[in-house]
Amino acid sequence: MRKALFILLLFIIQVHVNSQQGTLDSLNKILETTTQDTVKINTLIAISSNYYRTSPSDAIRHGEEAKELAQKVGFKIGEGYAYKSIGMGQYFQGNYADALANWQLALEVFQSVNFMPGIANMVGNIGAIYFSQGDDSKAIEYYLKSLKIGEEIGDTLRIATALVNIGAVYFNKKATYNMAMRYYKQALPISEALGDYDAIGTVTVNMGEIYRERNNYDSSLYYFNWALMVYQKTNTGNISYALSGLGKTYAKMGDYSNAVNYQKQAIEIAEENNSRLELTQSLIGLGNTYNQFGLYTTAISTYSRALEIAKEINAGYQIKESYEGLSESYAKIKDFNKAYQYQFLLTQIKDTLYNAELDNQMEELTLTSEIEIKQGQIVLLTKEKALQESDLRRQKTIRNAASITGILLLLLAIGLFNRIKYVRKTKKIIEDEKALSEKLLLNILPLETAEELKEKGSATPKHYDKVSVLFTDFKGFTKIAEKLTPQELVEELNQCFLEFDRIIDKHNLEKIKTIGDAYMCTGGIPAANDTNPVDIVKAGLEIKEYMEKLKKERESRGEDYWELRIGIHTGPVIAGVVGKNKFAYDIWGDAVNTASRMESSGIPGKVNISGTTYEYIKDRFNCSYRGKILAKNKGEIDMYIVDGFIGNLIQPQPAEAQVNV
Repeated sequence: MRKALFILLLFIIQVHVNSQQGTLDSLNKILETTTQDTVKINTLIAISSNYYRTSPSDAIRHGEEAKELAQKVGFKIGEGYAYKSIGMGQYFQGNYADALANWQLALEVFQSVNFMPGIANMVGNIGAIYFSQGDDSKAIEYYLKSLKIGEEIGDTLRIATALVNIGAVYFNKKATYNMAMRYYKQALPISEALGDYDAIGTVTVNMGEIYRERNNYDSSLYYFNWALMVYQKTNTGNISYALSGLGKTYAKMGDYSNAVNYQKQAIEIAEENNSRLELTQSLIGLGNTYNQFGLYTTAISTYSRALEIAKEINAGYQIKESYEGLSESYAKIKDFNKAYQYQFLLTQIKDTLYNAELDNQMEELTLTSEIEIKQGQIVLLTKEKALQESDLRRQKTIRNAASITGILLLLLAIGLFNRIKYVRKTKKIIEDEKALSEKLLLNILPLETAEELKEKGSATPKHYDKVSVLFTDFKGFTKIAEKLTPQELVEELNQCFLEFDRIIDKHNLEKIKTIGDAYMCTGGIPAANDTNPVDIVKAGLEIKEYMEKLKKERESRGEDYWELRIGIHTGPVIAGVVGKNKFAYDIWGDAVNTASRMESSGIPGKVNISGTTYEYIKDRFNCSYRGKILAKNKGEIDMYIVDGFIGNLIQPQPAEAQVNV
């Protein structure tokens, strides 16, 4: 299980401030000049949000001021966000119990006035605590609640936040990367429509991580650089995430110089912003690079520093990764005593994170006890302060005037809240239609092409030197189709094509189109890469295995079955968008015709490839030479059948996790 980056999107600030937000200087000027209490409260909260990373203690101080004033004038929404701000400062200090106590109080305040955006926000933030401490089950429970509320009230900001956070939980396990990518792809267009740089950065950096794990380095670097670009616009500690991700990718590519350069930049940014979680993660990344390139003593020093900070903030996954790095590095320098010591600690924390349900329950009970104590302290202090203020008010002759003023301010706050609800309601239809349009466009076109089309109104055709094309076609389709009703026929095809879609998405391929019972996809577009011949052959083998399984199931029931021909060729193509009213992304070139010829001349139930593709993949797969076939305008072409991976004719594939949400 790996710790996902960029969980800080959970804390997107949503404060309704009447005046325009700017720098700290301008906010302080508003605070000094305004006479309206609600404006003062909102301004204090905005100032607090600017201190979360750089000075958590100042964030807490301004949050406390906002809370006291909000309680005094009865501004419940302001009071809820004040509790949130106090918790944010405590979270960045690593004081999770205090943070959670204040977020629980914020949740209670929002619930008392049925303020759904605040409720969704706090439910998501509470999930962050469990996420940070490795309790994925609890984290996803809260994230799904936040998503549900966001959908009910049409809050696209909260929907995007929840989708990213759910993706982050699935990103913890390699077996659920596909689920993570599914949620990230839903969140990205929503985040772009909102213009939310933090959300866009969070999605793209995690997509970069997944592509790196799949050894698709071009796509990994593309998404990390995209994240870096948007994070630089926000000028926050999040920049260190993107820099660290670039460093890890370059390390995996064997580029030591770039790897260390980016990771040191990440550490420097995290130190400047006093962001201990980001600092720990960046240090672990640098330690891994040193370890990979044989600088074991330097790696040990770096891991040790990361471990010290991770323990201070109780970051379970970073503690585990530090133990792992230290154990490996000490083993490399033959200090087996310390290597065993850290391996033992690693085993213990793995049990805590993954398997020890009882330990998790005990930790939760302990945390709950701490929360109750903190809440009790806060409530007691609040009551004492209220009594003191009550005594003072009784001694003042302006008590009645102050009471009337408080009532008017409360009515003003309620009026502002109703106005916010009305504005959101009128915008909901527009936002829903926009989100639907974005989703439909991404279902038709690749992301890069869709972006170009939206920006320019047209998409420029592109030439690719190395693209792998796969065609499939069902043998005996017409004969079996005659026995089926139209509804049964469509259901049969849909079942197969949905599984094909899942497989090609897993291998970073792009679906082009279906024509009747034929299916066409490619590798190496719209982002060019060198791995597409291997990727597409892997996908072809999985499609073949799926059809074999389907065949056995139908034979056991005495039903007819389809056999599938699969043909693959690699070569240059031109890709672009055709149409005006109905867009279609398509490819053209001799490589397309040759791939089609491989399919039509192929043996059913086999993965048939051209000699060109064979030259790219022969070191990875066992292949049988079939002979030459005659291709129109090409003459004779060598043809091969892929038998399986070298050393393992059928490579086992991990089952995709199924989660009931």
